[in-house]
Amino acid sequence: WVSHSPVFIKQAKAKCLWDDRILTLFKRNAHHTLTYWSVFFSFGLCIAFLGPTILDLQCQTHSTLSQITWVFFSQQFCLLIGSSVGGVFKRTLFSALSALFVSALIISVIFAIIPLCKNVLVLAIAMAVSGLAMGVIDTIANIQLVTIYQKDSAVFLQALHFFIGFGALVSPLIADPFLSETGCGNHTGNSTEFVHHFRSMLRNSPIAHHNMTDSHLPAEAGGEGSSVHYAFWIMALINLPVPIEVLFLMYREHLIPCCPGGTPRLLDKDELAMENQQGAEGPDAEQTEHSAGGHGDIFSCCQNDNLRGLPVSFFMIHILGGMVLFMTDGIVGAYAGFIYTYGVTEPISLPHKTAGYLASIFWAAITAGRLLSIPLSYRFQPVKLLMFNLAGAIVTVLMLLIFYTSKVFLFVGTCFSGLFLSSIFPLMLAYTEDILDYQGCATSVLVTSAGMGEMVMQVLVGSIIQTQGSYSFPLSGMIIACLGFILFIGLLLFHRMH
Repeated sequence: WVSHSPVFIKQAKAKCLWDDRILTLFKRNAHHTLTYWSVFFSFGLCIAFLGPTILDLQCQTHSTLSQITWVFFSQQFCLLIGSSVGGVFKRTLFSALSALFVSALIISVIFAIIPLCKNVLVLAIAMAVSGLAMGVIDTIANIQLVTIYQKDSAVFLQALHFFIGFGALVSPLIADPFLSETGCGNHTGNSTEFVHHFRSMLRNSPIAHHNMTDSHLPAEAGGEGSSVHYAFWIMALINLPVPIEVLFLMYREHLIPCCPGGTPRLLDKDELAMENQQGAEGPDAEQTEHSAGGHGDIFSCCQNDNLRGLPVSFFMIHILGGMVLFMTDGIVGAYAGFIYTYGVTEPISLPHKTAGYLASIFWAAITAGRLLSIPLSYRFQPVKLLMFNLAGAIVTVLMLLIFYTSKVFLFVGTCFSGLFLSSIFPLMLAYTEDILDYQGCATSVLVTSAGMGEMVMQVLVGSIIQTQGSYSFPLSGMIIACLGFILFIGLLLFHRMH
């Protein structure tokens, strides 16, 4: 009786039509969508390699942990700038794809030249350039997918951010075989001596101090233990097909100058793909133009005349949504950046090779979590998934704090942290855009806030670890996660008001 009831039949037909519509939208935009996913692979490849290679790069540049931490800052600060101004390139399909092509190519070039950076300032400049490229990729890919799929964008955004996790998973796996066993290529085999050396570095002691204790080694032996430069060159080659894919899409769309054809506006190119969405909601041409045009760079959003007269809840949704991502993406950045460093220090004191797997496990969990979130986003509302993920992240970090001496739980907690943190960004993007009916600047605000959180938290947590010790690492994560959950509760209240 239930299977033949009118309500059941109506729901089954609606679900079938929804699936057909999603499939139709994807088929009409498959090449564009796959290209955006591929450039996010470049993003992930570039964002994850610093964590496991930080001690090797520290030795390569003859710097302290405090100094090398600013390399994180330079990358994240320029990522923030790139995210803020990336919307400038959205006006035409030619400018959008050209920016993606140049950005993906820059990432390959940066990977190739990192082994040549023997000074921490030069390395910071190289990472700053890569950060600009990553910021442009982040904003353009998110904007275009939201513009194409609108209320159906949650599934495709989850897939987009899956490719960040996939690239970030590949990066530490490539680097791990080439990491030095004991840091700075020293082959004393004395793990206690290395821990003493590492703790000395945390106090900004010169690297030469350790060289004096190992005077039986030749002076040039310090550079023989690390082959990490091979890892960077391999990553440069792996990333090279991505700009080629973008160039091929430009060729198919007749956007290369030597080929005939104009440079159509992004909205015109995607208009056919949004046909079913427009038919369901019936917006007029002016509303559709405003819907796509609202997702610009952060500066044009602030200057939008249409913001006048809007309720306070409209602005608070932007602010609180951005602050939640400031906290959660800050945890991701800090965890990916310093979990390796935390693993090799007391009381964990893992071997370098073993600790190198922590970053891989973290990004593998993020990749798996984002893959799992694709069907979950189809069946559950984003707000429910956000609540579950934020609560799970708090419980996991709390357990890491309690069992801070357990090597086994460090690996287990790293896995669960990646799973719970994996899909918060795309879910928040889909949730806020749905609230605001795709007429605000939520995409740019959230992307910018997330980038700012990674930038600030990496520097902040790195400084705290240096001054307060390794226990402050899980403690900082716990405090940040709780603040993020409180801000999310505030977002729910303003959503109800709005």
